[in-house]
Amino acid sequence: MKYTFMKNLLFFLFTITSTSLFSQNSSSNEALEVLKKVDKNMFSETQIVTSEMIVYGKRKSRTIRSKGYSEGEFKNFTEYIYPDREKGTKMLKLDDRLWIYSPSTDRIIQLSGHLLRQSVMGSDLSYEDMMEERKLSEIYFCNILSEEVYKDRPVWKMELIAKNDNVSYFRRIVLIDKLQFVPLKSELYAKSGELLKKTVFSEIKKIEGKWYPTKMNYKDVLKDGKGTDFLILDVVFNKKIPDAYFLKSSLKK
Repeated sequence: MKYTFMKNLLFFLFTITSTSLFSQNSSSNEALEVLKKVDKNMFSETQIVTSEMIVYGKRKSRTIRSKGYSEGEFKNFTEYIYPDREKGTKMLKLDDRLWIYSPSTDRIIQLSGHLLRQSVMGSDLSYEDMMEERKLSEIYFCNILSEEVYKDRPVWKMELIAKNDNVSYFRRIVLIDKLQFVPLKSELYAKSGELLKKTVFSEIKKIEGKWYPTKMNYKDVLKDGKGTDFLILDVVFNKKIPDAYFLKSSLKK
């Protein structure tokens, strides 16, 4: 009898472990379809975005305006246009490389490795956050954990697990609007399980047939304060962008 009990216990533990491993290394069909619809709203062949980043400090806040041009997942050029202190600063991303031009020093520096985790201009966003433009359905396994209501909106609570290690966040817990297929809230975790950041998406608008959040609050949970607001002032999808924007020589022009 003791042998039979141990045999059944081992079988139960093996089944639970196998199911857990399977769920973390695969996606349910329903969850994958949901995530693909989210990607369809959030991504396009090209984007031209004018935005403001409001960085909240202990005593006052700073507003930084920029204009960004992106093509696909691996090309992005951003120029800061306000305030005067930041005006003329430029960033260029090509694949996994990032260059920054500072007009005050007239120098171009390249960031890589752990330096990409540094804060962008004192905000709660890192350079990794600014560079991550890949479709979620392509870099994460996904599963639906539950169906809930968030701020009077029906949502799916989904878990996303990275397919490999070359992502900014290994695990995400995301609330997806069931009617508009946009993220409303996200928790971002390290591979160790540590919660790193929280993101809240709001002011959802229909732009060129896409439901698109025009306000995002990024909160680094390891920092004090109420986070950083990222506001979309204007966005244009699928407009041809000259190749010159994505040349390193464009940084000093």
